Amino acid sequence: MQVKDILTILDLKVIGGSNGIDREITGGYTSDLLSDVMGHAENGNIWITLQTHKNVIAIASLKELAAVIIVKGLEPDSDLLAQSEEEGIPVLGSDDPAFEITGKLYNLLTR
Repeated sequence: MQVKDILTILDLKVIGGSNGIDREITGGYTSDLLSDVMGHAENGNIWITLQTHKNVIAIASLKELAAVIIVKGLEPDSDLLAQSEEEGIPVLGSDDPAFEITGKLYNLLTR
């Protein structure tokens, strides 16, 4: 499954890095602690977080993540968006809290 395949199903909006929506999804990881994501997220995962600063894209790039979903309708910093465009890592927005979007993504990826 690719990032573009989940946009409508999960009611996500692309807010940055739209040139990367063809990335393959291998799973998901939910955490707001950057060191936790660095240590445990896997290549191709979608990272679900409420973090909105530039370091999110640095971690996503380092771990070769498929995309980042920012929850609760939070708006990312402009430097995060600029970096997501440069790296080609989609930043998606959801109005759902992390718990709900994680469950929806899990159900979608495991059916």
